[in-house]
Amino acid sequence: MVDYRIDLKSPEHHSALVSATYPAPGGGSLDLVMPAWRTGRYQIMNLANGVSRFEAFDVKGSKLAWTKIDKSTWRIANPAGGPVTVRYELYANELGRRSRHIDDSHAYLDASAVLMYSEQQRREPVSVALDEPTGWRSFSGMDRDGAGRFIAANWDILVDSPIETGVVRDHKFRADGRDYEVVFWGHGNVDEAQAIADIQKFVPQAKSIWSAYPFQRYLFIVHLTDGESGATEHLNSTVIQVPRYRFRPRDGYLGFIATASHEFIHTWNVKDYRAANMVPYDYTKENYSNLLWLEEGSTEYFTPHLLLRAGVMTTSEYFEMLAGNIDAHLHRPGRLVQSVAEGAFDAWIAQGGDRGQNAGVDIYEQGSIASWALDIALLQQSGGRVSYRDVHEALRRKYGGRVAGFTDADIRAILRDLTGRSWDQWWTKHIDTPGETDFAALLAPVGLEYGADATKPGEAAAKAWAGWSSREERGRLLLTTVEENGPAWQAGFVPDDIMVAIDGHAPTAARLDSALGEHQPGDTLTVTFFRRDQLLTKTLRVGAVPRGKPVVRAVANSTAAQRALFNRWLLIDFPKN
Repeated sequence: MVDYRIDLKSPEHHSALVSATYPAPGGGSLDLVMPAWRTGRYQIMNLANGVSRFEAFDVKGSKLAWTKIDKSTWRIANPAGGPVTVRYELYANELGRRSRHIDDSHAYLDASAVLMYSEQQRREPVSVALDEPTGWRSFSGMDRDGAGRFIAANWDILVDSPIETGVVRDHKFRADGRDYEVVFWGHGNVDEAQAIADIQKFVPQAKSIWSAYPFQRYLFIVHLTDGESGATEHLNSTVIQVPRYRFRPRDGYLGFIATASHEFIHTWNVKDYRAANMVPYDYTKENYSNLLWLEEGSTEYFTPHLLLRAGVMTTSEYFEMLAGNIDAHLHRPGRLVQSVAEGAFDAWIAQGGDRGQNAGVDIYEQGSIASWALDIALLQQSGGRVSYRDVHEALRRKYGGRVAGFTDADIRAILRDLTGRSWDQWWTKHIDTPGETDFAALLAPVGLEYGADATKPGEAAAKAWAGWSSREERGRLLLTTVEENGPAWQAGFVPDDIMVAIDGHAPTAARLDSALGEHQPGDTLTVTFFRRDQLLTKTLRVGAVPRGKPVVRAVANSTAAQRALFNRWLLIDFPKN
């Protein structure tokens, strides 16, 4: 067994003392590695940067010589060949990266950013013991072996089972014969009782997709933060970070509960089965895959479905979310530049801002749309007999347990087995090739349509639009994205331009589109701004978008066939007019 111990007795300086004992390596040296990335975040993170004061000792306590052979690997000379113990100091102040964070109230410890491993001993059992301040309590997806001590069958389970310890609040419940625990760190405006009740409602809905569970116990870790947000899936747990006062109003809470659903779905899609290029994970370098769109985008696609079936999200809320997603997609020119498969492969170098919007796709957004398109195609082709849920159940049955991964050819084989026909042409068009999505063709078969909400009597159907977005920073308005070929793009604006005035008046709204409210499509505006600390002026000819809010709604006279397919699609009743 590889034994780890983490001393957290002085957490106020974001640091810990880590010691680890490794069995005899069976050679003259032992290589210890700190991963270069962590699961759930496809980005090289250089996690070894928190290590200092590294030392190594033999079984008698004598110091061993060591050297670093690359940025993440320590090679320890071990001529006697016995067990090796190492000690080092760890700096942990990366809350938003969900890798490691220690302060005077808690510690969040993802092993990929905390504990070194030996590749030759990767399959050996491990234990982690915590020396904690008085009053702290610890939680993990790993099995508990006494107070403050966890064990796992091997490194891969340890590295996918983060530890939360500190001054926290925990809630337990059972659902569908399984144990669940929700741990909250921090305070805010969350109604914990409501959150627990809603989680308890949606977790059994996983049975609508999969016929078996890959876990007996599941842990939700929730961080209420000063501004950090995001979430990461793990083997039988997740960590969700939400700014502490973002749980109200309703749309903020829906964002949280949708994130919980998303991460829970990952327990199957990614953790139980995943693409071949990531089985097993190689923590020393990028693990490229053209199927990350399925792992992230399909998870995003199924996310609201669990909430709908559980009654946690209303049908109208789902339609509103769907309309917003369609509108955002139509304002992403990158959909015509990069295929979803290319976007998945390039996830390791994905860019944000206008570059990402104008020249690439978001694998969550585009992957969700591709999943939706495949679901509707399957339902239509099979007369409602086969859905995308069946594809994921087949993936679980064939590739669950992470003993082997799948390729896109394997998925096409599953599609052929389920329907008796080839899906190669569909795959080439929708997955391997950039292009427009026909949303009418996705909505009409299930009795829905996309459009703009009705305007008020006498109100113009269109409103002013510039095709830019901004953020407020220290009292200034900075452009963040400029949509390619939109009015602002045509006028020559770029991200980081600092808006000063529109027609001589300072824009006071945090979002510039609000500052256009008094203008009409076709108006010509004089915009004053700073670039390179120089005051400049450009002329902007205002464009137009529908004034009404984008909406998805049921068609006025739906047919029985549309209503039946809607039911097979979402497994809920068609909305009443």
